[in-house]
Amino acid sequence: MPPETDDLPEIPLPEAIIPELPGLSRGKVRDSYDVAPDRRILIASDRLSAFDRILAVIPGKGRVLTQTARHWFEATADLCPNHVIAYPDPNALLARRVAILPVEVIVRGYLAGTTSTSILTQYLAGGRTLYGHRLPEGLRPHEALPRPIVTPTTKAEAGGHDAPLTAAEIVQGGLLPAALWEEVEARALALFARGQAMGAARGLILADTKYEFGIDDSGTLRLADEVHTPDSSRWWLAEGYAAALSAGTRPPSFDKDVIRAWVAARCDPYRDPIPPIPPAMIAETARVYRDAFARITGAELARDASDPLARLRQNLAPWFAAPA
Repeated sequence: MPPETDDLPEIPLPEAIIPELPGLSRGKVRDSYDVAPDRRILIASDRLSAFDRILAVIPGKGRVLTQTARHWFEATADLCPNHVIAYPDPNALLARRVAILPVEVIVRGYLAGTTSTSILTQYLAGGRTLYGHRLPEGLRPHEALPRPIVTPTTKAEAGGHDAPLTAAEIVQGGLLPAALWEEVEARALALFARGQAMGAARGLILADTKYEFGIDDSGTLRLADEVHTPDSSRWWLAEGYAAALSAGTRPPSFDKDVIRAWVAARCDPYRDPIPPIPPAMIAETARVYRDAFARITGAELARDASDPLARLRQNLAPWFAAPA
């Protein structure tokens, strides 16, 4: 067993490149491998992504994401089938291979966000009909919406930007059949309601979140990627929310908005070079991710001082490709 201690710093995992594993593909945060025709290994690195680019590497972040998603996959399996088969490593998931839908599915319960596709950004710019939903006048930043809404976007190619979609555009544009999109919407709203209810019981507010869905070989819609993690979701602390809303400030949170807001205040993050993130902010963000895991799941995730890449190589050796 790798030594675990709170006294030693975690070794970061900026990438999980393991040449012996077949079928490498790289995402913003995850490095994935096709280890069988119907099986994939997904490894969460410590990369922190926002504004369609990598902002920083946060030690221990990938382990937090993997284990937080595991908590939610298990807690929502009755609402939607998912792609989980096993967890061979704290950073890795063995999953069923699914064909990911060509639409980002975001559910929003509050007027929030900092990116160009967020409803807060668009609302402050004068938009009132967003993603096919009509929002009322007079909403304050970070205020709850009349009801949660699904706000889908396109999936941009590397270097591109996601663009807002409506349900009509998804169906009429041939991205998804009407019946499938209706199922996606219904399951996404049910997952969001479960997340909000379980979060509220722990003093948390799930403001918005992203879901990935895919279709397996049998035609079943499955939840994939990650669920209700600090990367895919905007979590606020219920304590302090009312005061922040009254003051017009960002509610207390433990998501990547901390670094995202810091960057956005100093440059145009879509065009300008990203300023170096202060080491103290990196360390604090690592602590915030561990705290997020504890608050969301009710369990503690001990710090691991071992080399995560070496540990991954050992745990994933059974899937190494035979030498040619």
